[in-house]
Amino acid sequence: QVQLVESGGGLVQAGGSLRLSCTASGSIFNIYAMGWYRQAPGKQRELVASVTSGGTTNYADSVKGRFTISRDNAKITIYLQMNNLKPEDTAVYYCNMGWGGPNRFSSWGQGTQVTVSS
Repeated sequence: QVQLVESGGGLVQAGGSLRLSCTASGSIFNIYAMGWYRQAPGKQRELVASVTSGGTTNYADSVKGRFTISRDNAKITIYLQMNNLKPEDTAVYYCNMGWGGPNRFSSWGQGTQVTVSS
């Protein structure tokens, strides 16, 4: 069984910073993609940032220049450094990892709340 555990969410004022972490455990192997998603109340879940096994990163336009995704393969952990936070960044943030082969799997964390006050 694969488990992803997130941490680092919280309440911060606009302009502040937070760092989210997501660590995988269990029988996970051949991780080919890692990412962070978020879901605000009444909205669909959206991709925030992702990184492939080759190191290619991708960011939503709304967070470019403010958020940075990184990974530590040895710790099976991804991070999301969030700077210059805005009230519209308020959401539940979820990490996701795509792994396996030839059958591919997608695992999700439980979510961590990020609230940015104005």
